[in-house]
Amino acid sequence: MNQEMHQKVKTTHLKRNAYLYIRQSTLRQVFENSESTKRQYALRQRAVALGWPEDRIIVLDSDLGQSGASAVDREGFQRLVTEVSLGRAGIVLGLEVSRLARNSADWHRLLEICALTDALILDEDGIYDPAHFNDRLLLGLKGTMSEAELHVLRARLQGGILNKARRGELMISPPVGLTYNSEGALVLDPDKQVQQCLRLLFETFRSTGSAMATVKAFQKQGLQFPRRVRTGAHKGDLVWAALGHTQVLRILHNPRYAGAFVFGRSRFRKNVDGSFTVVQLSQDEWQTLIPGACPGYVSWEDYQQNLKRLHESAQAMGHDRRKSPAREGPALLQGLILCGRCGQRMTVRYHVRHSRLWPEYLCQREGIEHAQPLCQRVPGGGIDEAIGGSESSRSRSGAYRAARTAIAIGRSRQTASETSRTSSVRSGLGTPPLYAGRPEMSP
Repeated sequence: MNQEMHQKVKTTHLKRNAYLYIRQSTLRQVFENSESTKRQYALRQRAVALGWPEDRIIVLDSDLGQSGASAVDREGFQRLVTEVSLGRAGIVLGLEVSRLARNSADWHRLLEICALTDALILDEDGIYDPAHFNDRLLLGLKGTMSEAELHVLRARLQGGILNKARRGELMISPPVGLTYNSEGALVLDPDKQVQQCLRLLFETFRSTGSAMATVKAFQKQGLQFPRRVRTGAHKGDLVWAALGHTQVLRILHNPRYAGAFVFGRSRFRKNVDGSFTVVQLSQDEWQTLIPGACPGYVSWEDYQQNLKRLHESAQAMGHDRRKSPAREGPALLQGLILCGRCGQRMTVRYHVRHSRLWPEYLCQREGIEHAQPLCQRVPGGGIDEAIGGSESSRSRSGAYRAARTAIAIGRSRQTASETSRTSSVRSGLGTPPLYAGRPEMSP
């Protein structure tokens, strides 16, 4: 340990804790790149050589298997920043800058806090004081290079994927009804029953022009629809369940059923809190579109016609919605009231009577999805007046307690319903009807 490093470590630093941060980007790296992990743990001896006792060296290794691109899901890094900001850290140890952060915003925030609390930073090359200009300049350069390295690695991977997608050779998990053969070509599912169900869906929509009418037709005939398990122990298994409205829309919008290869139909947009939002792109913005790349259940012209009919239907619904009140209407319990029968959250609809808007609470989610009648509808005027009206405090408190009781009953029934449904799925694993509603299913 050279003299310069010892000169940077003061008594005030040694009175506080030393925090050793350890991270690997993936669990595979944790198991396969074990030498890197050992080198990171070995930094503990550097802290001991600088004068920290063993019991004052705190190891933060809860982020093993977490990417350093963001601090959102890194519990260990968040704890490190908290400890430094509270003035409990005398030194922060990391094998290299990329272990601590591959994001300039997170890295420079840590540097700023370390400078304010007089905390040192140590990596494999040396020890730095972020309060000193030269050290901070060097640390900032290292952070920028770390972020650039991540960008280069990601660009290389994405470049290979895009190049393969442009040729239509990228293997993407196919929807139900399509599968890859032994030669790697996408073909129709050899199961004739699956093919018949999909052809019937497209024929029914062609004759009715409505996704909801398609669901009702399947329900009237007592037909079930195939789904493919996407996750879990039964991944890849084919199961059968009732056809849902959302599933019909997803199939009709999927160009792969028209024999086209597509890639880049959506993109991710990063939010302020670090989360991501999926943005669906219009057809002219897709990165790759190759019609006729594989067999399909409908022609490309029929697919375009189906989209046109869906768009016209959505426009009509949108025109009706534009006439209705805004979402932030006068209903007092909108977004709060639960159905006492099934436990689902109820929506609100307004009626105009004597130039006044009157709310009505509806339980319609399951009805829309499975083409069933409404679970129940409740006039909201009396309920809202009872809870928010200008009655006596006793009446208001009584109505409030009644509303709280009704909501609690709804929640308890919802919990019981979910518990019962979960038990049924677990006990009936392998029987097609019991998979209905599983989130991991998709066409």
